[in-house]
Amino acid sequence: MKVTFNGWLSGVRRVVSPNFDRRPSGAGIDLLVIHNISLPPEQFNGSGIEKFFTNQLDSDAHPYYAQLKDVHVSSHFLIRRDGGIVQFVPCAKRAWHAGVSSWQGRSRCNDFSIGIELEGSDYVPFTERQYAALARLTRRLQRAYPIRSIAGHSDIAPVRKTDPGPHFDWPRYRAALK
Repeated sequence: MKVTFNGWLSGVRRVVSPNFDRRPSGAGIDLLVIHNISLPPEQFNGSGIEKFFTNQLDSDAHPYYAQLKDVHVSSHFLIRRDGGIVQFVPCAKRAWHAGVSSWQGRSRCNDFSIGIELEGSDYVPFTERQYAALARLTRRLQRAYPIRSIAGHSDIAPVRKTDPGPHFDWPRYRAALK
């Protein structure tokens, strides 16, 4: 895996999302935000996440999807349960993953962060392969960008969000980066 000059990672599957825009002028990338997602909730290995991030999710296909109608979000990366990595937005662009957020006195975390979604939920442990892929991806991104902080979605939007959730093993992840 290598990050190209425009922010695409080589060696991973690419599914282009339309849900991104330019980062503000002078905005550096120095924060990684870890999330979790499953669509439908608690169901894994389907196409729901990719369809959601590419605005192709049929709001009638599952009762939960009705609340996602006309919601346009994305993330830079998704790590599947089997450790496979999918990239939706080049790192040089601003993905729409953080929403209303703040980190260390700075608001609008999308401006200066890269979003990484783990296929999962607050109720299920993540897989060995996901931790291994997340560590590899993090190291690659740290080589390409001046990443100073790594936070959960719950850290940057604590009133709204709980992910990556209580089953995310922060000590294990941080130890894998050493």
